[in-house]
Amino acid sequence: MKKIACVGIAVQDKIYYVDSIPTTGGKFVAKDYKEVGGGPAATAAVAIAKLGANVDFIGRVGDDATGATIIAELKSYGVNTDFIRIYDNARSSQSAILVDNQGERLIINYPSPDLLTETQWLEHIDFSQYDAILCDVRWHEGTEYYLKKAKQLNIPTILDADITPQDISKLVSLVDHAVFSEPGLTKLTNSTETSQALNIAKQLCKGHVYVTKGSKGCFWLEDNKEKHYDAFKVKVVDTTGAGDVFHGAFAYALAHKYTLQQTVEFATAVAALKCTMSGGRQGIPNLQQVKLFLTEQ
Repeated sequence: MKKIACVGIAVQDKIYYVDSIPTTGGKFVAKDYKEVGGGPAATAAVAIAKLGANVDFIGRVGDDATGATIIAELKSYGVNTDFIRIYDNARSSQSAILVDNQGERLIINYPSPDLLTETQWLEHIDFSQYDAILCDVRWHEGTEYYLKKAKQLNIPTILDADITPQDISKLVSLVDHAVFSEPGLTKLTNSTETSQALNIAKQLCKGHVYVTKGSKGCFWLEDNKEKHYDAFKVKVVDTTGAGDVFHGAFAYALAHKYTLQQTVEFATAVAALKCTMSGGRQGIPNLQQVKLFLTEQ
C-alpha cells in the first residue's frame, strides 16, 4: 500500500448554509449549520485515506478543545496523526464559511498566530517512507523544509498553490507538481489569461504546472503544450473543500504512477463527487465509487 504525507494546516470549519451570500451588512438567518474539520492539507489527507492509501498528516494545532476535535476527526477517517505538533496554551485555527444555494462559498479563515512556524521538530520524521508528499502554502516554513528534503530523496512532491499573503515563488521553484487555484495563479503571475499565466509559472517551476478553474476544469502544461480536462457535470450541493480534495486525489494518483492525463482525470472525478454532498469531507468518495463514476461517464 502506498504511503503519502500531507504537510500544512488543519482548521475547524463552521459552515453556514444560506440562500445567497450577503453583500451588505445586517442580520441573516442560516438554513443549516455544520461544524467539521478543514484546512487544505488536512482535508487532502482525509481524501487520500478514503481512497485507500496510508497517509500521515503533519501540521500544528493548539491544546484547546478545537485542536482535540481536529485530531479526533482525522483519526476517525484513518489519517495518522502521530506527527501533529500540539502547542501548549495555544488556540487552533478556525474558519467561518457561508455556502449559498448554488454551492458556492465564502471563507473567512483565522490562522492562529499561537502556532509557531518552527521546523526543528520535523527532523525526527523518516522522509524516506513516503511515495509522494503533498504540501499546502499556509505553513510556508514547513512546506519549504519538506520540499527540500523530498528533493534530496527523489520523492515526487505536489504543492497546493492557493492564495496566501506570502510570496510562494520559492515553494513553486522547489516542487515537482504545482497545482494552482485560479486566484493563486493570478496572484503569482499577475495575469488572468490562462495560457500566459501557466507559462509564467513554468518559468519558476522545474516540474509541471496546473490550474483548477472550477466548472471550467483543469488546465496544465505537458511537453510545452497546454492541455485541458473538462469538469464533470454533477449536481453541485457544496464546493467547500473541493480544491483540497482534488489535491489529495492528485497525490494519490501520482503515488500510484498514473500518467498526468489519468491523474488529472482521477482528481477531477473525486472532486466532482465531493461537490454532490454538503460539508467539506462528508462527500469524499472511496475508490470504488470513483471507478464506478468514471465508468458511467
